Amino acid sequence: MRGNLRGRSARGGVAAICGVAFLLFGYDQGVLGAVIGLDSFRKEFNDPDRHLEGVIAGIYDIGCFLGALLAFMTADRLGRKGSVVWGTWIMVVGTILQTSATENIQMIISRTVTGIGNGMNTVNVPIWQSESFKSHNRGAMLIIQSALIALGHPLSTFMGLASRQAEPSSFGWRWPIAFQGVFMVLILLGLPFLPESPRWLVHKGRIEEATSVFAILSGNSVDDPQTLLERDEIVASVEEEKKLGEATWGEVFTEGPNRNISRVLLGAGPYMMNQWSGINSLAYFLPITFERNLNMSTELSLIIAGVLGVQYFFVSWLPYFFIEKVGRRKMLMGSAAACSFCMVMIAIMRKVNTVASQWVFVAFTFVFFDVFSLGILPVSWMYASEIMPLRTRNKGVALGVGSHWLSNFVVVFVTPDAIDNLEHWLYVIWAVLNASFVPITWLWYPETARRSLEDMDEIFRHERFGLTKTRSPGTRTKEGGDGVMRRDPEAILFANEKGSPHS
Repeated sequence: MRGNLRGRSARGGVAAICGVAFLLFGYDQGVLGAVIGLDSFRKEFNDPDRHLEGVIAGIYDIGCFLGALLAFMTADRLGRKGSVVWGTWIMVVGTILQTSATENIQMIISRTVTGIGNGMNTVNVPIWQSESFKSHNRGAMLIIQSALIALGHPLSTFMGLASRQAEPSSFGWRWPIAFQGVFMVLILLGLPFLPESPRWLVHKGRIEEATSVFAILSGNSVDDPQTLLERDEIVASVEEEKKLGEATWGEVFTEGPNRNISRVLLGAGPYMMNQWSGINSLAYFLPITFERNLNMSTELSLIIAGVLGVQYFFVSWLPYFFIEKVGRRKMLMGSAAACSFCMVMIAIMRKVNTVASQWVFVAFTFVFFDVFSLGILPVSWMYASEIMPLRTRNKGVALGVGSHWLSNFVVVFVTPDAIDNLEHWLYVIWAVLNASFVPITWLWYPETARRSLEDMDEIFRHERFGLTKTRSPGTRTKEGGDGVMRRDPEAILFANEKGSPHS
């Protein structure tokens, strides 16, 4: 690591680079929908039918799935930061191939390559960030990143709208795709100046480096009591895990004292809720959804989609102010219930299909994006990395992200045909799925707000798989009167009951 970033500037640097990566995630999810309806794109690729549209859009998610699996195999060796470097360079190659595409097969291959790089980053960026921030502000930082995902959608839509002025030149669709390279350059320029995850360094036995990173992130000296307390907590946790031996892939799929398979299943859940809410059935194809469902012009569809995206971005900031107080569970359940109601109304308006109902369809699409951003969006990207044990965290999160992208592929692949063939029943399906997320969350998902990663280890060691008893946010605060971080009393109680060395 080069440079003199310390304390707030170091944490800000990590947050900024993670933010650019999340902005890139959002931009990538929206950019194809912004250009696929342009005449220049359709002419270049021989006017693809609904099935081929689904393949071109969905193959990116297959690439993301493969990238998540690649992260599963390599990230523990490469490190959090090193894995982001590799993922971003792979995306650079894929973007160059996409921008220069002249045949369907080249576009399909290049979107797969880009997806592989993005899949690696979607595993490692949330882990790197969660392991670099303390529990009292980790959730708030991830809210900011979720808002930046939301910002990527209107940015890609307005980029498509602006480049439409270049029609019939192929520049009209090539430029929005090439523009994602700007984000990649920013990531690659910023990473050398930022620290590796201190928890990963401890896991690799590089204690001195980890102590230095804890000091850099806190702005304290390496012998400050707070720095040493943070380091010792992580060291104790890692030593306890290492008593069980080196982590293997098979370990992730067994329960054991750390409840690994339980955590994998619970961590994958919010990622899958994200996709099976129906968000990307709308987001990937928002302009053409308005065109084909409501008979709008391409230009009007892009404008409305862009305005919706801007509102989505601003509303997605709101959880920053209350996610740690309210907690992940209540936000996830409330968001899912509201999303279900919106999908019911969208389905009814699609069935009625009058001029008035079409605009009500648009209005409830706006509301759907808003309520999605208030719960499902932020929780889905933070929950897995908050509950996985350190020794298997990368593998567990990789499986969760893999489930996200595989679900995304299925949703995106079927949507173009479903818009035409299922009509209003498509939205009924999303409504039922959203409603099911409420009891699932209430029954099985422990609350992670205001609890450290080590607190969650104690909670999972105490609770067996089944109905969770941890339904309220923890009480860990920024610091006590003596400047020392206070642990969550509930986790300490669990630790004492189990005779843990972390108590």
